[in-house]
Parts: sequence; structure tokens; C-alpha cells
Amino acid sequence: MTITDAAVAGVHAPRIGESAPRPDGVPKVRGTFAFSSDLWADDMLWGQTLRSPHPHARIRGIDISGALAIAGVAAVLTHEDVPGRNLFGLEHPDQPVLAVDVVRYQGEPVALVAADHPDVARRAADAIVVDYEVLAPLADADAAITADPVHPDGNVVRHLVIDHGDRRAVGEVVVEGTYEVGMQDQAFMGTESGLAIPAGDGTIDLHVSTQWLHSDQRQIAAALGLPEPSVRLSLAGVGGAFGGREDVSLHIHLCLLALQTGRPVKMVYDRGESFLGHVHRHPARIHFRHHATASGDLVKVEARIVLDGGAYASTTAAVLANACCFATGPYRVPNAYVEGWGVRTNNPPCGAMRGFGNVQTCFAVEAQMDRLAAAVGIDPVELRLRNALATGDTLITGQRIDGTAPVREVIERLAAHPLPPPAPDDVLARPGGAGRTSDASELRRGVGFAVSIKNLMFSEGFDDYAEARCTVDDAIAVVQSACAEVGQGFVTLAQQITREVLGLSEVHLAPIDTSIGSAGSTSASRQTWMSGGAVLRACEAVRDTLLRAIAAERSLPLDALELVDGRVRSLDGSVDLPAAAAFAGRVISEHVTHRHAPTTTLDAKGQGRAHVSFAFAAHRAVVDVDVELGLVKVVEIATTQDVGRVLNPLQARGQIEGGIAQGVGLAVMEEIVVRDGLVRNASFTDYLIPTALDMPEVAIVALIEHPEPGAPFGAKGIGEPPAISSTPAVVAAIREATGLALSRVPVRPDDIALASPDRHGSPAPGTDPS
Repeated sequence: MTITDAAVAGVHAPRIGESAPRPDGVPKVRGTFAFSSDLWADDMLWGQTLRSPHPHARIRGIDISGALAIAGVAAVLTHEDVPGRNLFGLEHPDQPVLAVDVVRYQGEPVALVAADHPDVARRAADAIVVDYEVLAPLADADAAITADPVHPDGNVVRHLVIDHGDRRAVGEVVVEGTYEVGMQDQAFMGTESGLAIPAGDGTIDLHVSTQWLHSDQRQIAAALGLPEPSVRLSLAGVGGAFGGREDVSLHIHLCLLALQTGRPVKMVYDRGESFLGHVHRHPARIHFRHHATASGDLVKVEARIVLDGGAYASTTAAVLANACCFATGPYRVPNAYVEGWGVRTNNPPCGAMRGFGNVQTCFAVEAQMDRLAAAVGIDPVELRLRNALATGDTLITGQRIDGTAPVREVIERLAAHPLPPPAPDDVLARPGGAGRTSDASELRRGVGFAVSIKNLMFSEGFDDYAEARCTVDDAIAVVQSACAEVGQGFVTLAQQITREVLGLSEVHLAPIDTSIGSAGSTSASRQTWMSGGAVLRACEAVRDTLLRAIAAERSLPLDALELVDGRVRSLDGSVDLPAAAAFAGRVISEHVTHRHAPTTTLDAKGQGRAHVSFAFAAHRAVVDVDVELGLVKVVEIATTQDVGRVLNPLQARGQIEGGIAQGVGLAVMEEIVVRDGLVRNASFTDYLIPTALDMPEVAIVALIEHPEPGAPFGAKGIGEPPAISSTPAVVAAIREATGLALSRVPVRPDDIALASPDRHGSPAPGTDPS
């Protein structure tokens, strides 16, 4: 069963504001939902990629004869077999489809194989002999700023300065610190997979799990040397994304093999290859200096931010922009000087991941706010309230916040929520759980607080739009959009919007493919606003066409008719009938393109109206720490979030809990360990993610509803803020429990056990041992 099949299987027809269950939920639980790895075609071949074992090396030769000699092998391809441009990239084409004369990261694709069985394809890939001259990798992002280039376009993808206010301003109190964020993986359950089917006329169909069909189409067509309409993409079932499917992975490789062999080709990455085959969250090194008055009012913030983009650009330029633009957090700062670099290295490529630059700087900003509170001698929550942004305030980019900004309410509602009770005297409830390792005498409880800001939609002048079509045929509505459903719930929202506007209970979703114009990426917390807005406008256009037809038939003025609450009524009472009856026997179809308010690029001083809208959230974490063993149990995370308007309460809770899980993971366990460009833990055995036993209780204290002007139904995107300030809240709680500075995430057991200054006395809240 596919998403679109599942979307019409239910009986209840919830509208906006109701808890509509996911239409694909039950099929997924039953195992009948078709993920991309379940795809199949007659006469299908299996594809395999040969990847570089080295992070940096010259290619002196490739011998494919051994692979071609294996029975069952249908094709072996190298860069010489790429018919179009041998470069691709989400924002800038700088990455080879197949390496030519150099490899720049461990896992870079060098050759492709298609065979009649996946084991044969793997053996054939192993039989390819590549003569490498191993080179020293550039693995340090700071060094990359001035080092010899590892890429023809240079090492610095972007250098950004934000210079706001008076650089000479100083505060009575100054705190500074250096912080690091490790490389986090999106860790989606379904690895990369897809099926390419060649057509007899030289065109091709690709069924793939992705976040942006039309961006993929553009990059694939350029590599194949085909017009874009000759490359047709359909969304296959997606097993999670979180930014990791925004870039092309196996897409071009599949199409090359299918066109070369004239047969369908399927590829499925195993977990180890998946770690090498998609982008990750940018590791960061950040230095902050905060100036404030003696009473705690922020005066100036200075920051130096370095993001490691790995071997290729991906979205590094945009991630850096977010990191720099929001380097002061959700706080009023009259003066700021922020300098950031996004650089290429020989580490694994990095790109989009939930939170997109805000995660890195939020961790550092919130640590600084706690340091500042201790230095000033006031409560950390009070310090945040004193400096909280509000509507009408100006960001460090010079942009005025015109929309809703209930930062103060978000903080106050969370701070008023009661703390959980003391830990029970139960060994299973202690850090270490069933391992029964923790001694109650070594446990310390800590509480941490953090607040975040996140921009919504694409920024810096990008032409951000989404198309949608709504067709009603005899009271049955069909909605078409290329919005990639990756778990965010658009398949539910599109139906809710259609029912709300048109009053019809039977709503179908057309297959998600490139037969309609782009919906943009399912990222940047944008699809509710953008594709939701497109569906809303298409439905409104259908409604208006219906009312015009009825007005003409009944000789009524158009403004005398309305379609509200599922009924078409006239002001004089002569018309009053269910929407289904009004649509009966009619066919109405409307296609619209929806855009948000325009943004601008940043000028030489980093000033400009670069963003559309902003969402805010706060998290309070409660942890128990075994200071002897360094084990941490996250007991509870309470949260409040600025959501504009809740469109689906059940789905909102799911997004918040899922984002918090990734925030907890980054705080205490998740990191791709890279040494000299080599990934050391490319498996779920060694790359740890939170399980159900690791997840704390999540208390959603309040979803703050102040409708956002210009947003469909006033709603803001919900999915990213939970992953942003949950991490610094957890680490702040560990700091309070241990008295340690803890300036890097994830926090490892040895960061606590080998450094804890006090094993028998609880440190005072706000202590800054640094």
C-alpha cells in the first residue's frame, strides 16, 4: 500500500484543528506500506557502488576487467560513461557523479556495477581494481580556511560577516567560551534505495525516496544529458529523512545503469554505505564573547563560527547563514559582530539536518546565557526574560520582526510548570537502567533551561514557491502536489485543508511525482506554509469557481453566496444545500502557484530582510547523573512552543516528541566519529541513537497559539524547534548536576567520570567552574 492509497482508506474526515490520524500509519504498522526498498520490476538488475576507502587520494588507474568477467554482470561504469555533466550539487554543482582523477572523502563513488543478483553486484564491485596514490587528508576545519585547496573551487564555501550596531561597545560584565558540536547523523530507519526503469524512447522513470523531486530531476537530467521532462520522478515510500535526503545520493547512479543496460535497476544501501552515502550535520567550533550590563541586559555579542562542510558544498552556505544570523539566539542584542566560515575538508560531506545551523549556535548561545547569569548573579530564566525578543524588535541582521514573537510567553509558561518528583528508589530508574550499575549515593539531579529561534522557509532572496492542483469531479476531490511526504504529515494536512475549504468528505491525493510543478523541498519548516498554502489557494479557487457557477444559474450576485461549514448558502436563504450536492455533476479544476513574501540577500555587513518568519521554543530538562560512572538519565523534558495555530494536535505531538529524541541524542550519545577523514563507527552498533528506554517523559506544557500573519490558517512549522533547544537544555542540566563546564556535545561518560570535581557534594546551580 502506498501513501496515496492509504490516504483514502479511512472513514472519519477530520478538518483543520482536529487530531487526524496519519493515513499511512496503520499500513506501516501492519507491514503493508510500500517503502522504496520494497520496489520491484520484472527483469530487474541490482546496482552496486564502488567507493573510495581513502579520504584523499589520486586515482592513477581503474581496471574493470575483473568485474566484467563475472557471470551475471550486465554493466560496469566509470566517469567516462557519464553522458552529460559529471557534476551535481544541491545549490552548486561541485561534486563528481563518479570520481575522475581524485577522491576527496572516504566513500566517494568511483565506479558502478549492475548485475542479476545483489551478491553478484557486490562481488563485481570488489573485483574492480583502483590504483590510488594516497594523499594526506585535510581534516581540520579551522586549518582549511588558509590551507592549500582540496577542491578546484577552494576550501572556503562561504565567509559571512554580520556587523550590527557599534563594534566598540563594551559591557560591565563579559563572559566568553569556546564550544564544539560533533557530527550528527540523520539516522533514518530506511536506508537510501530506489528503482530506475528505462523507457524505450531514451527517457527514464525513477522511483526514489527523496525530499525534493524537482531538484533531483534537474541534477539527474544534467548528468544524463537529457531534457528535464525526459527524467520523470515519483516519490517512493520514505523511511525518514530529516535533511539527509535533500541531496542526491544514488539517483544518478541508478539512472546511468538503467539507461546503459536497458533494464530496470534497483539499489539499496546497507547501513554502512548509508553512513558514507548521505550528508550529515555540520560539526562546529564556535567562540563567543557576551557583554552585558551589571543588571544583565545584553550589550554586545561577538562570535567566531567555523562549520566543517566536508568535501563538497551541499547546503553549507545556507547552513552558515542560519548559524550566523541567529548567533545571538532569541534575544535583543543592540550590537554584534559575527564572523563565520563554512569550509571544505576531506571529511564526509555535510548538509541539511533538522535545525539547519541553529542547532550548533543555540548550544553555544544557551551555555553563554547560563554563564552570564552566574556572572551577573541572577536566575538564568530571569536573564532570558530580560532579553527576550518581541514583535517589533530588530535582529542583528537589521530585520524587524513583523510577525508574532511570543518569546516571553514561551519562557514564562515553561518556567511555571512543576518539576517532576524526586527519583524513585528503583535501580531500574537510575542511569544505567537494567545494567544495575548506579549507586544511589553517586546520583546528582540537575535542571537545565534553553530557548531557541528558528527561521521558516527558504531565505536570502530565494524564489521559494509551491504548486498545487485541486480537481473536484462529482463531489470527489483530488489534490495533486509534488510535496515529498517524509513523515511530516502533509498527506494528512492536504486532506484537512480540502475538507475545511470545500466541505467535502471524500478527498484523494494524487501520486506524488514530477507531472506537476515543484513544491520545493520538504525542509526548512516550509511545507505547511508553502504547499499547504498552495493547496489552500487551489481549493479556494475551486470554491470560487463553484460559487460563480451557482450565482449565474440562480441569477444571484456572487457576494450573496458562501460555502461555510460544508454548506453552500445564500444571504436571502434561497440557496442552502450540502457542498456535495452543490458539486454534484460538476468538474472543476484549479492549478495555482503560491509564494511567500519576498526576502533579500544579506549585504556586505550581513544586513537585510533575509527571512520570512520565525518560530520559538523553550525546553527544560531534568537529568539524573551518576558522577562516578558518567552515566546520564534524562528524566523529563518539558517544552513550550510557538506554533501559530495547531492544525493537527496529534501530529504536533509526534513532531515535538521526535525532534526532542534527536536533541537528546545529540546531547548525550550521537556522533559520527571521524579520525583523519575516516569514519570509525558507521553502524548502529557503534553510532548510538536513543531507544524507547532512553527517551524521557515529554511534557508539552503549552502550544502557544498566536496566528502568524500571511501563514495558512496562521500556522507555523513545528518540526525543527524541538531538535534545537532540547540539546542545550539537557547539557545545562548535566552542568548543574556535575559542576562541569561541558563545552562539547555529545557529552560522553568520560567527560563526566574523569573530570568530575565533586563526587559527594552537589554543586550549586549556576556554578561556572571554568
